[in-house]
Amino acid sequence: MLPINPEIFKAYDIRGIYGQDFDNELGHLLGLAYVELRKSDPDYISGKKLKIAVAADMRLSSPGLKERLIKGLIEAGADVVDLGTISTPSLYFAVGHYKYDGGIIVSASHNPKEWNGFKLVRAQGVPISNETGINYLRDKVIENHFLPAAVAGEIFKNNRVVSDEIAYSLSFVDQSKIKPLKVVADAANGMGATYLEALFAGLPCVLTSLNFTLDGSFPVHEADPLKEENLIQIKNAIKTKGADFGIATDGDGDRLFFIDNQGETIDPSIIRGFLAKIFLADKPGAKIGYDARPGRITVDLIKENGGIPVMTRVGHSLIKEQMLKDNLFFAGESSGHFFLRGEAGCFEYPSIIILKLLTLVSAVPQDIASYIAPYKKYFHSGEINRVVSDKEAVFSKLLAKYGDGHVSRLDGLTIEYPDFWFNVRGSNTEPKIRLNLEATSRGIMEKNRDEVLMLLQ
Repeated sequence: MLPINPEIFKAYDIRGIYGQDFDNELGHLLGLAYVELRKSDPDYISGKKLKIAVAADMRLSSPGLKERLIKGLIEAGADVVDLGTISTPSLYFAVGHYKYDGGIIVSASHNPKEWNGFKLVRAQGVPISNETGINYLRDKVIENHFLPAAVAGEIFKNNRVVSDEIAYSLSFVDQSKIKPLKVVADAANGMGATYLEALFAGLPCVLTSLNFTLDGSFPVHEADPLKEENLIQIKNAIKTKGADFGIATDGDGDRLFFIDNQGETIDPSIIRGFLAKIFLADKPGAKIGYDARPGRITVDLIKENGGIPVMTRVGHSLIKEQMLKDNLFFAGESSGHFFLRGEAGCFEYPSIIILKLLTLVSAVPQDIASYIAPYKKYFHSGEINRVVSDKEAVFSKLLAKYGDGHVSRLDGLTIEYPDFWFNVRGSNTEPKIRLNLEATSRGIMEKNRDEVLMLLQ
């Protein structure tokens, strides 16, 4: 057994380099520890046999990790429902829809091919973060003192998850309002292909599929649509095909990026604002979440459409936990995660998000690039990282200079003035500070960006 690097236990999931930070035995120990975690939870009924959903992505190391994970779960006395190779949102849906007691997917999301890991949830897809269980799992795995259950669990299979998920998603829209749009989708050889293929099979759109073959070696490009170089292929295809719209997914299919008909990425804060407007029509006056990184257009659209904007911390697990705690109906993260509080639970529903946006694109009288042009009213620095030796000292310096602005310490430091606003957060795993700044003009953005960066040195 390879020694397990405790640093793989992150804020939102478990992730590291396979064969360097851990090997297959991590799956076995994690299965044992996960059952102990669930049995320690307040909702556990003493003596109940847990039923845990397990899935995996297409990474080359996923089958071995999944096999050992299942071994650990059944040794600990839980029944396992093997969902096969599906996306992370499909796992979440399955846990909530079929009322399983929890779920684990073997995946390293958008990381390069050498990586792998696990995302874990409780019943109803409730996320497990470092504060709500990952640290507990880390300690149990490193300690490695487990006793097998008196009665081992059994293994079952469920092969209908994606079809049930698509049927559920289609119930949210009137399909007759979706025009025969030309759509290009790039799944990056990742798990988004599984639901994209099933979704578009029942729509009138003309779909051009890029990299839909599942391949954990990522032969064409990395499965991270946040990086511009990974969008070159889809942007060229949109222009060549004369497409109306583009969709790019990440490795495990829980993040979505959208490209307009001119081959330009649509800012996630604009997409989030459009979705807020759409979902507020479904639930007037609802609370809508947006993460601490600047994206003022989202707040504008929430307020214009009668919603209540609520700032959240950054991180998919933390956002979902806050949505449940504060009764938020919809939330979006700047990194391309979009969350909905649905009947199956509170998590990413990519098929619903895509359907809602296809309905919007079908309804507007002009092309999508022209439609979104008026919403490009703010100027963003992009995320800028700086290595620092003392994060709290940096925050103190920023407060000394900018303390007369509106200050929030929800996630790092957010400071707002009428013509510019910014967020500075510390990395969870590295000695780095991350700056995101936005302003009402390019000149104001560049001036204040440079002044803040001087303080970060």
